[in-house]
Amino acid sequence: MTTGSTKRNVLGVLVDATDYARATEAVVVAAQERRPLALTALAVHGVMTGVLDPAHNARLNAFDVVTPDGQPVRWALNLLYGAGLTDRVYGPELTLRVLARFADEGLPVYLYGSTEATLSRLVPALERKFPALKIAGVEPSKFRSLQPGEDAEIADRIKASGARLVLVGLGCPRQEVFTYAMRPLLDMPLMAVGAAFDYHAGLLRNPPPWMQRVGLEWFWRLGLEPKRLWRRYVILNPAYLARLTAQKTGLWKAAPPAPATQRPAGFDV
Repeated sequence: MTTGSTKRNVLGVLVDATDYARATEAVVVAAQERRPLALTALAVHGVMTGVLDPAHNARLNAFDVVTPDGQPVRWALNLLYGAGLTDRVYGPELTLRVLARFADEGLPVYLYGSTEATLSRLVPALERKFPALKIAGVEPSKFRSLQPGEDAEIADRIKASGARLVLVGLGCPRQEVFTYAMRPLLDMPLMAVGAAFDYHAGLLRNPPPWMQRVGLEWFWRLGLEPKRLWRRYVILNPAYLARLTAQKTGLWKAAPPAPATQRPAGFDV
């Protein structure tokens, strides 16, 4: 793996003790060298999805780069390993930093996921922010299961576009399953970027900086989407803290499963 020396075990999920600069560079170098790379940014929900699903945990542990998207994940790296991280590596912010580099270097990008309505707002917003950015292709989610042979068709469309990066916005855990499955079919990095499409399309508002610094972004998002997110935060957040305490005190050995060796037979597109 590209950043294997930075990987640390957080509840059995291997998360990279990394920062924006190193994560951005990993993506850019993979694009320049025309080689695959799978990256995702995990907050508490993403980590706990792996904890509760061993097959998904194995997929996550096969990713080249897993960044600490949420402050509680950064805190875990500092608490358990003395990582000394001063900031998280937040998916929407990492997306902007990567796109800035790709615009500077003339490397085209492909946007996969979300809805046509969101993408119709996202593309002009990105073009305004990065006038030199080359968007090679745009493909909304079909919100259904993969059909036989469709993964190869998607990969062929992406390769034919000339893209050097795929941004995947399907939501957790669909985007990680898709990214993991498509990695062997593409000679370019894939980034699972979560809600970055909605944020940069102007459909979601960022919380105040102070809430982000102290790890209360979850509370902000719960207020915006209580029906959809209540279980994620009300149930999973305490479970995360309990398991983190057990790992820190040695009451629970969070042994990561072996990395997955086969692509999933079916996944959502």
